[in-house]
Amino acid sequence: MSRIGKQPIPVPEAVQVAVDGPRLKVTGQLGELEHEVPPQLEVEYQSEPATIHVRRKHEGRQARSLHGLHRTLIANKVNGVHEGFARELELYGTGYSVDLRGNTLVLSVGFCHDVTFELPDGMSVEVRQTNAQQDNPARFVVKGTDKEQVGQFAARVRAVRPPEPYKGKGIRYTGEYVRRKEGKAFTGLQ
Repeated sequence: MSRIGKQPIPVPEAVQVAVDGPRLKVTGQLGELEHEVPPQLEVEYQSEPATIHVRRKHEGRQARSLHGLHRTLIANKVNGVHEGFARELELYGTGYSVDLRGNTLVLSVGFCHDVTFELPDGMSVEVRQTNAQQDNPARFVVKGTDKEQVGQFAARVRAVRPPEPYKGKGIRYTGEYVRRKEGKAFTGLQ
């Protein structure tokens, strides 16, 4: 049996769970998320103590491979409506800046135009510092209830200008290590 899949998912008091056949609906203070369980698995909600159990209907190969995955996806949805998820990004580069205009994230990262992103429903961006200086990067945080959606949006933003290895300029996750390369050495005349 899957080590991850057999673990029960604890449900906080502020979260309501509704199981309707293969559909699972999780509602909390930050929003509402749904999850479709494949036919090889079944979901059971117990109210005392408040836990969700994911079980296999049979021991087939596909059921075993889906067991731990869907248990983790459901746990992420429960955690997302209760606490939410966040990814913090930094902009390194002189003149690089980030701005939030209504429901649009605007990045100025050295192109001849600003790069804009419309925020998906259920997501927000918090700008902590707008302009990047020499050693002080601009920072912003992407927040939301769906872990997959937060990670995907942060990856799309990072892909606009990934960090380059020579000067380290670009967009990176907070705490991401960028391996630096040495530039061309000047040999001079002898």
